[in-house]
Amino acid sequence: MARAVSLWLDTSLQPLARGVFERELTALRVGGGHECRRRNRQTQGSMSEHATGQALDIFAFQLGEEKQGGLEVSVERPNGLEHTRFLEAVRQSACGAFMTVLGPGSDAAHANHLHVDIQQRRAASSRFCQ
Repeated sequence: MARAVSLWLDTSLQPLARGVFERELTALRVGGGHECRRRNRQTQGSMSEHATGQALDIFAFQLGEEKQGGLEVSVERPNGLEHTRFLEAVRQSACGAFMTVLGPGSDAAHANHLHVDIQQRRAASSRFCQ
C-alpha cells in the first residue's frame, strides 16, 4: 500500500496540486489505516481492506504551509469550483492507481472521505471505482 500511495502522490497528486493551485501538496488528512474490522463496520460479512493494512481513507488535502496561507481541500465539503475540480481529478487519478476507490456519492459509509485500497480481484485488470 505504501508503494501505491507514494507513486500516486508523485505522479498524480503533486502535479495536480501544482497545476490547479500552484502549490505543493504538503499533507493528507487521513483516517485510520490499519484497523481490524469488517466492511462498513458491519457485524458480519467480509473483512475490510483496513484489516490487512491495504486501505487508506483520505478526508482532506493540505496545499502549501498553513502558516503561510496554505489551504485545505475537504473531500466532504469542497469550497467552490476549483476545489471541486481538483477533487474530481484526484478521484479519477485514484481510479488508475488503486483497485478500489469510493467516495462521496458512492454510498453513505464513504460520504465524507475518499477510500482507496489495493484489494486484488478475480481479474487482475478489474477495478471498482465509484
